[in-house]
Amino acid sequence: MKKQELVFYTRSRCPLCDKAKSVLVELKKEYEFTLLEKDIDESDDLTEKYGLMIPVVEIDGREVQFGHIDPITVGEALTEKN
Repeated sequence: MKKQELVFYTRSRCPLCDKAKSVLVELKKEYEFTLLEKDIDESDDLTEKYGLMIPVVEIDGREVQFGHIDPITVGEALTEKN
């Protein structure tokens, strides 16, 4: 079975992003997924799309949660069958 891909949209100097990152690091201990971190400030398109929403967690192309990231919601999304 292929590892799920979790994309974490973030930016520097973002306290909510820092909290979300620690949640994702903890989840990696329990679930198997590839974590890709993307700084939205490096792309005008991403800044326009996610500027007010970050942090954003996307799993296999599906937006799962944004703003306050909690381990229960993301964990459930990681265990859902596609």
